[in-house]
Amino acid sequence: MTERRSPGFYWLAALFALFVLFLYGPMITIFILSFQGPNGGLTFPMNGLSLHWFARLWEGLGVVDIWAAFRRSLWLGLVVMVLTVVLSLLAGLAYRKRFLGANALFYVVVASLIVPSIVVSLGIGLEFRLLDDLVKSIAEMLGFGEFAQSYGTAMGLFSSGLGAQLTWTLPFGLLICFAIFNRFDRRYEEAARDLGATPWQSFVHVVLPIIAASVVGIGLFGFTLSWDEVARSSQAIGGLNTLPLELEGLTTTVTNPEIYALGTLTTGVSFVVIGTALVLIQLLRRRAETRPPA
Repeated sequence: MTERRSPGFYWLAALFALFVLFLYGPMITIFILSFQGPNGGLTFPMNGLSLHWFARLWEGLGVVDIWAAFRRSLWLGLVVMVLTVVLSLLAGLAYRKRFLGANALFYVVVASLIVPSIVVSLGIGLEFRLLDDLVKSIAEMLGFGEFAQSYGTAMGLFSSGLGAQLTWTLPFGLLICFAIFNRFDRRYEEAARDLGATPWQSFVHVVLPIIAASVVGIGLFGFTLSWDEVARSSQAIGGLNTLPLELEGLTTTVTNPEIYALGTLTTGVSFVVIGTALVLIQLLRRRAETRPPA
C-alpha cells in the first residue's frame, strides 16, 4: 500500500515549480527568442525560426568588437581559474596547521564576500589611480619627465581586473578547500611518510589524486564566477571591457534579437564548461575507485 500525500505536498510542489520557472524562465525566453527570423523582435510572439541572428552576431555588432571581448573574457577566466585553484589549495594546506594571524587572514578574505561588489570595484580602481599618480611623481623626481608624460595607467585586464575578480573567486575556493581537508583522512599521508615519501611526493601521489575531483570543482567555480562577473569589474577593468560588460552596454543600444543570440552564446559556454567539469569529476572518481591498492 502506498501512503497518500497530503494537500500540503502539492502546494509546496507548485510553489517550487513557480520558483524554478521564475529562476530559469528569463533564460529560456532569451534562448527561444534568439532563434527568430530576420523580422523578429524582442518580445513574443516569435516571427519565424532561423539562425539569422547568430549569423549577424558572427559578422560583428557594429562598432563593438564582440569577439575580442569574448577572447578577453575567456583568457581572463582561464587565468582566474588557475590562480583560484593554486592559491586556494596553498591556503587550504596552510590552514591545516596553526600559524600567526590565521584568523585575521581568514576574516579579511571572507570579508570580500560581505562588502558590496561595486564598493570593492571602486576601491580597487581608486587604488590603481593613486598608484598611477605615485609612479608619475617618482618618475618626475628622478628626471624621467618624458616617461611621466607618456605613462598611461597600470589598470588593465590582468592587473586591476584580475585582482578584482580574485576577490570574488578566492573566498569560495578557500571555503571549498576547508571542506575538503576537514574530511580528508590524514592516515593516508602518514602511510606515505612511513614508506619514505617526502612531503611533496606525499602531496602529488597521495593527497592530490584523492582530492582531484574537488579541485576540478574549485576550478569550475573560478571560471564561471569570472565569466559572468560585472559589478567588481565595472570600475577596475581598465580601457578594455570583458564580454559581460560589453553585453551590459549593448542592452541600451541593440534593439533586435542579436542581443539574445549573444546571451544564448555566453550561456552556452557556461553550460559547456559545467558539463566538461562534471564529466571530468566523474572520470576522476571512477579512476580513484578502480585504482588497485598499492
